[in-house]
Amino acid sequence: MPNSTLPSAISNPITEDDIANYLANTPGFFENHAELLASVQLFNPHSQRAVSLQERQASLLREKIKMLELRIMDMIRNVNENMVLSDKLLQWARTLFLHTDVATLPQLMASELAEQFSVPQVGIKVWGVDAAYARAPYAQGVSNDAKSFISSLTEPFCGVNTGLEAINWLPDPKAAVSLAILPLRTGRTGSVAPAFGLIVLASPDAQRFNSTMGTDFLARVAELASAALSPLR
Repeated sequence: MPNSTLPSAISNPITEDDIANYLANTPGFFENHAELLASVQLFNPHSQRAVSLQERQASLLREKIKMLELRIMDMIRNVNENMVLSDKLLQWARTLFLHTDVATLPQLMASELAEQFSVPQVGIKVWGVDAAYARAPYAQGVSNDAKSFISSLTEPFCGVNTGLEAINWLPDPKAAVSLAILPLRTGRTGSVAPAFGLIVLASPDAQRFNSTMGTDFLARVAELASAALSPLR
């Protein structure tokens, strides 16, 4: 009577996963069959010829090393850029701290921001100032709606020019394509305290202040500016 049970290899064919699991769990396989390493041929995606397993592994390692080198270069470039920005921020802050004429501090702050950080246009407005400074141009011309909007910002706003009132405080509003608006208030960024002023940075480059950029650096600028301008109030 014939055996009704099919051979195991037929009823349960070996799959690629089975082979992979076997090799992974049998570390001595290639030591016992070293000749296989030299005889295995793989397709090379960078040419039309087949290569040995060792060559393919070496190629993969070279690609990984190249990717790591690129990442390291990006990290070094970012570190260098951050150091340059930090130096400029310190130089800007030093200039503000050494300036003794509070009444002209906003104009100096704007001009130094433009020079240190290569910003085409900078505008500053401060409200709720002491009566001695109430007639200054930087203390006038801000609507209540604009004040409410600035106070609603808990962090700097970056994006394209959508006709915000702040562009009217720039030398050339028509050239303002992208904007960064920095609310000035007591306390650190994120505070819900009412704003007492703002700095607006503008550029003709739509990507200079885009909505996806980080705002940590701008937040530090706003905090330093807020502290420096507090004697006006």
